[in-house]
Amino acid sequence: MDPFSHFLLGYLLGFGLWGPNGLQYVVAAAVAGGLPDADVALFPLARRFPLLRHRGISHSILGVTILAGVGTIVVPWALGLAFGTAFATGAPWAYFLSLEVGGLSHVLLDAMDHWSVPIFAPFLDREYGFDADRIANFGAMSFTVVAYASMLYERGRAPLWMWELTAWILLAAVVAFFAIRLGTRWWVEGPRKRGHYTSVIPQVNPFAFLLYTEESIAPGLLEMRFARYDLLRGRLHSGGSVQGHVDDSVERHVQSATDAIGASYAAALKKSWFLNETNRFAKARRTENGFEVFWYSLELTFWGRAAGVLASVEPLSGNITVRTAWRNPNRFGR
Repeated sequence: MDPFSHFLLGYLLGFGLWGPNGLQYVVAAAVAGGLPDADVALFPLARRFPLLRHRGISHSILGVTILAGVGTIVVPWALGLAFGTAFATGAPWAYFLSLEVGGLSHVLLDAMDHWSVPIFAPFLDREYGFDADRIANFGAMSFTVVAYASMLYERGRAPLWMWELTAWILLAAVVAFFAIRLGTRWWVEGPRKRGHYTSVIPQVNPFAFLLYTEESIAPGLLEMRFARYDLLRGRLHSGGSVQGHVDDSVERHVQSATDAIGASYAAALKKSWFLNETNRFAKARRTENGFEVFWYSLELTFWGRAAGVLASVEPLSGNITVRTAWRNPNRFGR
């Protein structure tokens, strides 16, 4: 998630703990909301010590606790320099609690999507991703922008009671967001298992999901299939299936759109790193010179368009040329 959302979540949770009478702790929680991402400064050491990578030990309970312990000493001093001595006073345990809550809110927000975090590192190697939200959620980012705009506008203009009311409303909205996202993700687990899908892909609409699976059906041949699940209606709509050859060094006979999809899979993966990192699908259409195949990410989608690779396949020669592209998969081939 973006750093502004992390700071905002820490701020609101800190306000929920201390209210308007503990502003120094609220600010400390906001600061802690962004602290785990300071691990990017350790990038030169990450190759030698993998736990120091981005989203490594700093995104675990132990890492957050260490940061909170150090921050209990450093943060009050820094706040005093930045905002005045009033922000440097307070109980050490209260600063520690605020920093712990702010740091853990960062870990939770990062774990909401499929880019998992090692919550129990270094004691457990397992990483956790809830697949409950998208890493780039237009709705969530819009909320962050509106929240900051509201608070900045009220600063020095609105009475204290209005600022408090705004903060409580924003906190309630955040709690509702987590409850809905995590609740719907838990609910969709049933249809995922019944349909034998391996992945869940949240959409902007928190009540809609894509269910996806990829499996080997023959040596060197993968099958990818997905379905759309409407939680409010309780309906599962099949999105279809495609097959792709993982080796592009073998000569293929391309006589149909299905053949073109299979033959272009390996070349598309080589062209785009995000197709390797995300769940993908393909659509094909016939052209004057052969076939065009659009391999696209089911996760990197905005305003109906998806990030992907456009492959041109010549039937006679089997030559394949690829380039990255943004297309609307639903209109491709019409």
